Amino acid sequence: MNVVVSWIRPMDEALFAGIFSEFPGVRLVNARTEPADVGAAAALLLTGGGDVGPGCLHQPVSDASLIRGVDTARDAWEFPAVKQIVAAGRPVLAICRGHQVLNVALGGTLLIDIPGHGEAEQRDREIQPLRHAPGVPPSRRFAAVNSSHHQAVEALGEGLAAEAWCATDGILEQLCHRTHPWCVGVQYHPERSPSYRPLFQSFVAALG
Repeated sequence: MNVVVSWIRPMDEALFAGIFSEFPGVRLVNARTEPADVGAAAALLLTGGGDVGPGCLHQPVSDASLIRGVDTARDAWEFPAVKQIVAAGRPVLAICRGHQVLNVALGGTLLIDIPGHGEAEQRDREIQPLRHAPGVPPSRRFAAVNSSHHQAVEALGEGLAAEAWCATDGILEQLCHRTHPWCVGVQYHPERSPSYRPLFQSFVAALG
């Protein structure tokens, strides 16, 4: 049984439970509600949530009111987990906040507040077009995605490479690690639609 460790907020638990029920050889452990041994885990899933706390950022924040929904306990668990799992070469799938956590944990920076990516009509509908870097695998190449965020990746962390951008404003929507066997970050929410199942299938296949 492969164990995937994560920190999942209450509103997303049912979505991820449903997805991982499709993979009988995988157990998803939520560190928010039960002990999660990162050292013994096969992979790390970083999910959506509030903003990264200012103390974890590699940049000044001129207006603290722009930082919303900080969970210091979550930051304290996720940042060491990222470093441990990446160093061990185990798979990482990072979603929305998780995409930003992955980038910051590897030394990158964020755009602290951006317009136009958190509108209600974008939350569950694939209406944001993407443009892709050459060579992105089909399992993570989506013509359009949903959008529900007010921050975004700015400078990439060490070892990371851009895979896709919003076609209308150039915001980075997807990244990968250049040398890691399977480490992917997406700014959108693939858990919200079955159309993104190839991404989860690729992640689970990487567990071996």
